[in-house]
Amino acid sequence: MLLLKRGLLLCCIMLSPMSMAATPTSGPILIQGAMDIETTTLIAALKEKSEVTLGSWSFWQGTINDYPVIISRTEVGIANAAAATTLAIERFKPALIINQGTAGGHDPQLQRGDIVIGKTSFNMGAYKSEFTAQGKGIAPTKWQNFSVTMRLREQGKLVEHNNFAADKGLLHIATTMANSYTKGKVVTGVIGTADEWNREVDRINWLHKTYNTSVEEMETSSAALVAQAYKVPFIGIRILSNTDLHNQDFDPQTAVDCQQFVIDYTKKIIMMRN
Repeated sequence: MLLLKRGLLLCCIMLSPMSMAATPTSGPILIQGAMDIETTTLIAALKEKSEVTLGSWSFWQGTINDYPVIISRTEVGIANAAAATTLAIERFKPALIINQGTAGGHDPQLQRGDIVIGKTSFNMGAYKSEFTAQGKGIAPTKWQNFSVTMRLREQGKLVEHNNFAADKGLLHIATTMANSYTKGKVVTGVIGTADEWNREVDRINWLHKTYNTSVEEMETSSAALVAQAYKVPFIGIRILSNTDLHNQDFDPQTAVDCQQFVIDYTKKIIMMRN
């Protein structure tokens, strides 16, 4: 039965259109976190590690279960995430990318400590508004998402993206680990990325109702855009560190819990590639 399960999971990876390059010989696993609190546990898990600094961005090379892994501290925000992801792909040629860290809750069904596996992510902070004459006021709830910020050029032609989907094989493996996580529940959902920290409950509820967002954070969709451009398999994993929907303030332990989940997830991926 164990061999059958492993075989089925491996088939999911190999059948995923972006996963064909994600083999043991094609490159290391790249794991991203924006802040020290989101990367220290990951770095500690590396064996034979060394640090590389490129510009303002730091990377730690090492191994987990004898497989090469890169930990990237992207720093906070959309621009930093895009820069760090581009540098990592160009320098280290990763087989796949896992972006992980803390997030604020949007879904009222989720509590602090719950983990969201990003089925999709999108640039939540890009808006366009229709013309309104002076003195007619401001109406943010009428603004529309400006998806042109997610547009990419592929083979010389512009391709529109409303969001970026997780690699199907990586998504499947992550969802199979839901029962092993004991600090909360694990669900799939929509990750909204923006250089924002929203605490107005009415706005949070509006974002959730309008875009079906599960959480908000500041890096996933930006990293996903670069991964899409380079055709590198990608997945975003976020833990609720706080949610104003339930008056639950930021808890730093959640960053540790998310990293431990991702370490276990990475080991499962490595096991399937050996």
